[in-house]
Amino acid sequence: MSEFHQQSSVEVMDMLDVTNEGLSDYDVQIRQEEYGFNELEESKKTSTLAVFFGQFKDLLVIILLVAASISFLLGEVGSTIVIMIVVILNAILGTVQHIKAEQSLDNLKALTSPVAKVLRNNQIVEILSEEIVVGDILFLEAGDYVSADGRLLESHNLLINESSLTGESLAIAKSTDPIAEDNVPIADKNNMVFTGSFVTNGRGTVIVTSIGMDTEIGKIANLLDTAKEKKTPLQVSLDHFGEKLALGITIICLFIFTIDLVRGRPLVESFMFAVSLAVAAIPEALSSIVTIVLAFGTQKMAKENAIIRKLYAVESLGSVSVICSDKTGTLTQNKMAVQHVYVDQKVIPYNQLNKDNVIQEKCMIMALLCNDAVTSDQKEIGDPTETALVKLGRAYQLHELAVREHNPRISEIPFDSDRKLMSTVNRINQQNVMITKGALDVLFSKIVKIETSNGISVFTEEHRKKIEHVNRNFSKNGLRVIAIAYKNIGKRTIDVDDEKDLIFVGLIAMMDPPREESKAAVESCIKAGIKPVMITGDHKITATAIAKQIGILKSPSEAIEGYQIEELTDEELQDKVQDISVYARVSPEHKLRIVKAWQEKGNVVAMTGDGVNDGPALKQADIGVAMGITGTEVAKDASSMVLTDDNFSTIVKSISNGRSLYANIKNAIMFLLSGNAGAIFVVLYATVFGLPVPFAPVHLLFINLLTDSLPAIAIGLEPHSKKIMKEKPRNIHLPLLNKKFTTQVMIEGLLIAISTIIAFRMGLATGDTITATTMAFTTLCLSRLVHGFNSRSKESIFTIGVFSNKYTWLAFIIGVVCLHLVLFMPWLTGVFEVAKLSGLQLGYIYVLSFIPFLVNQWFKVLYFRGR
Repeated sequence: MSEFHQQSSVEVMDMLDVTNEGLSDYDVQIRQEEYGFNELEESKKTSTLAVFFGQFKDLLVIILLVAASISFLLGEVGSTIVIMIVVILNAILGTVQHIKAEQSLDNLKALTSPVAKVLRNNQIVEILSEEIVVGDILFLEAGDYVSADGRLLESHNLLINESSLTGESLAIAKSTDPIAEDNVPIADKNNMVFTGSFVTNGRGTVIVTSIGMDTEIGKIANLLDTAKEKKTPLQVSLDHFGEKLALGITIICLFIFTIDLVRGRPLVESFMFAVSLAVAAIPEALSSIVTIVLAFGTQKMAKENAIIRKLYAVESLGSVSVICSDKTGTLTQNKMAVQHVYVDQKVIPYNQLNKDNVIQEKCMIMALLCNDAVTSDQKEIGDPTETALVKLGRAYQLHELAVREHNPRISEIPFDSDRKLMSTVNRINQQNVMITKGALDVLFSKIVKIETSNGISVFTEEHRKKIEHVNRNFSKNGLRVIAIAYKNIGKRTIDVDDEKDLIFVGLIAMMDPPREESKAAVESCIKAGIKPVMITGDHKITATAIAKQIGILKSPSEAIEGYQIEELTDEELQDKVQDISVYARVSPEHKLRIVKAWQEKGNVVAMTGDGVNDGPALKQADIGVAMGITGTEVAKDASSMVLTDDNFSTIVKSISNGRSLYANIKNAIMFLLSGNAGAIFVVLYATVFGLPVPFAPVHLLFINLLTDSLPAIAIGLEPHSKKIMKEKPRNIHLPLLNKKFTTQVMIEGLLIAISTIIAFRMGLATGDTITATTMAFTTLCLSRLVHGFNSRSKESIFTIGVFSNKYTWLAFIIGVVCLHLVLFMPWLTGVFEVAKLSGLQLGYIYVLSFIPFLVNQWFKVLYFRGR
């Protein structure tokens, strides 16, 4: 049997038993049962058990296991049990985090699943790509991903990039003609389309021949290795810091180990203490805590209409200093509606048109014919400008499908951003008529005649001036203008050279008003030190009218057009870019240059886009933001964030979230390091002054488990502060652990250490070493738990709200309860080597534990009062 590419389109349709009405619901059900869903089989996921045991590969965990083994062999069963509990609980935490991350990824995949337009029950409908079945008639246009393999039925200047399969960077021109040869390479099957490729130009209709693992890309899917998830820049930075910290602490532990041996402490005991101190001092949970906090943050953002496709984007969001935003749909409502029509040399409000007037009706009909938008089940499918024209026609009982059926399209030249025109050839009253619609400034040079109620006449300079005057008035009021022209043509197929010698019919002016929330979002940006920039393909006057309304534009001198960018060198654009707020009539190449110019100035740039040609600029930007509603799959794939509501204010909210998440992570790290520094200072003090060891190994393990991870995660989940958007963007190149940060860690650690040393000295005064270590251990635990409240923010806890973070209270209560169980439960006191404390001693411990907190809060109140 011949292959699909060798058969005609009619033969393929007959072979797959498909009619021109598409498949019925019953057909779809039968074929899904036979072929399954249009999905690639994912590689086998690591089992939960394997993930759990994988947690034990960490070097520090291995050291702990060795210590536990030595402890068990020496009869220290209690220490062994505690160490194993710590190790197992850490492994469980890591496993749960891994599973949650996978679930989050699956949820994000579902939210960003591509859609496809297919013909079913003689209706064009949008479905998820996974629901495509063999035999579906699939409609493709510029910007779409091809979601299944298929044979072309129609091709209108269709160009498809198949580099994912063939390696060819140039797009392939497609046709519907059969190919006689057998065993034709994929790159030469010009009448077929393949999954994973994308449409760069034109339109086409395809009958689906293969789905899922039966597609060409499915056949090689099993040969592909799953890419390993990369660590975020913050995690990499923390890993480097952790390595240096580990080296420093190892040296300290070796020093203490050596001193203990010199002073006659048993070898094993000295070794166990040194290992325990190292484990307690090194914040090995840092990387996991960062990932957990970021995962929670991305889930929160998804609920707020921002899907983060790349985890590192959350970190970069906090540093954004420039937002280059498209106008249509992002700053505006993306609900274009016709306001006025200029026809027969008169400006007529949209609701006062007269269908009985030949010229007025002709203008509306031509706007429906040179148009791809349709409505189905109360849903609009197509470009907002074209759907506005469809809605205008429907207001006058001109149904687009009926009009197009009566005046069938023969051929077309699709719209593209370079030409700014679209042309079709329709059979109207037994004549082939070429209709062209598009930007007036482009059409002007192609118009030679004008049609009015008096007939067709030569297009004069007087006509031109009047139309230009009307167009300027429209644009000053923020209206988008589409010009309609036509000519009778003898041939059936056309190319761009035929777009000339046209007859002007009219102008149609429509408005896409600003979103209500855009003005407030722009104001928030400016207060946060972020420069909002509008980049649009619209006319300069239209763009500035909207920009003024929402506060982006202050002076007319801040707006330029694409042709002016062409005249600037890259260096000149860099010098000028900070003074420009609106770019009008720009091409995709201009967008790329604008982004680069801002980046050369040291800025972190967020860039919005929705089209195929926006891909390079979206990739170049530090944060590429694709539109989830109007965006093409190519734009989404090139972006690190997708807006499910196409709303500019969502970007601003996401930046606020990014800033808050970074601040929370920084506070959590400061909490961990300052607490660990406190423990190290205490041990160093005791070692230098020849005092007994202040902590037993089990004490340090308990501290590591209960006073590190839970409070740190709770701090990472601190509610976002509104004040964060009153600060300037952080410099992404500055290290997290700078001099100021390190100094604060040392000071806070020293305060905790002083309280702990005082408690230790009080215990030593009783003459009982176990009482001293118990008081030191209890004070260190409590002071670190209380320090969790102090680390929530750089402001006082009374300013941000004592009870505003329930997670911090939960971590504190769990820690305090567990600590008191250790102190008072008889079967635990022996395991943790603690003495029974008097009420007075506990009172001293409670007071000492709160002193570092009170000193920190006092300082914060004074510091912020003076600001």
